[in-house]
Amino acid sequence: MNIEVLVPPVGESITSGILSIWHKKEGEAVKRDETLFTLETDKVSQEVAASEAGIVRLKVAEGDEVKIGQLVAEIEVSDTPAETEPIKQAPVAPAPEPAAVPRAQEKVVPKAIPATPSKPAAPATGTTPGTTRKKLSPLRRKIAAQLVMAQQTAAILTTFNEVDMSAIMALRKELQDDFVKKHGVKLGFMSFFIKAVVDALQAVPAVNSSMDGDDLLLHTNYDIGVAVGTERGLIVPVVRGCDVLSFAEIETSLVGYATKAREGKILLEDLQGGVFTVSNGGIYGSLLSTPILNPPQSGILGMHKIQERPVVIEGQIVARPMMYLALSYDHRVVDGKEAVTFLVRVKDCLETPARLLLGA
Repeated sequence: MNIEVLVPPVGESITSGILSIWHKKEGEAVKRDETLFTLETDKVSQEVAASEAGIVRLKVAEGDEVKIGQLVAEIEVSDTPAETEPIKQAPVAPAPEPAAVPRAQEKVVPKAIPATPSKPAAPATGTTPGTTRKKLSPLRRKIAAQLVMAQQTAAILTTFNEVDMSAIMALRKELQDDFVKKHGVKLGFMSFFIKAVVDALQAVPAVNSSMDGDDLLLHTNYDIGVAVGTERGLIVPVVRGCDVLSFAEIETSLVGYATKAREGKILLEDLQGGVFTVSNGGIYGSLLSTPILNPPQSGILGMHKIQERPVVIEGQIVARPMMYLALSYDHRVVDGKEAVTFLVRVKDCLETPARLLLGA
């Protein structure tokens, strides 16, 4: 008996994806609930498990675009699937019958017919020599579309400031050991920034709003998106209820999302509903940038590299660990005065972090 393997639904608005990885080869045995393939869509990457044990018969190749509900494989179910040895692949070298080659291997670029002198034929793909053509993944296409849409539909403006990180660094050093022992996670910089953003959103509610056609949506929740770079592209999982979460709860959420992102297990609901985004380009060494909005949000805070710089304090030139901050905002919703007030509030909170810990 053969069991059909269909592409499962992964969200109301998702109709197709890329079958990015086959975790089982043609003719290999698979166990029930063992991962069979990875489906990559424009929002998430999801592993799909086998519903039954048996021998895998592939119907599409790795890298193919597939529709939701499409047949991608069959599982030959036997009475003793666990004892079935994997069927070895036929040698690549000359196969007498093309139909005997597994479909997963059928996508072979045809060899060009040599021209009469020895000059090589032009590539069939239309690319120039030395260039490889690669199809964008659904996630990368979605990211590209979002970035272009943000630039075309919002009046994006960026304002800058800088923050002295001395107090946060000293406080983290003082509390780190006890924090790890008590909560099992490290006290990072991001939880301070998220708490500072929440404080500033409460002080300047205009930044916690978004456009919906001709209407303005005023948000009263504090669900903050945190941009995370992955091998497949940038994603923004949302930490919810940051106004009531403790520092330890925020750090635990961030660790959980980092693990899910690394394993490709981020869910669609993990990415929805954020009202503001924090992006840390500093982990890659960025000293200054102008972050792009994450629609339909009206604001995004860019963190950057901490660098010792000379600053003047009470008439004295001293070296301090400084970070540039960048707030990009939708000028249709947020006025310049509100944006600057918001960013200064973030700066003040970060330079007096004890207030954040105490909720003062």
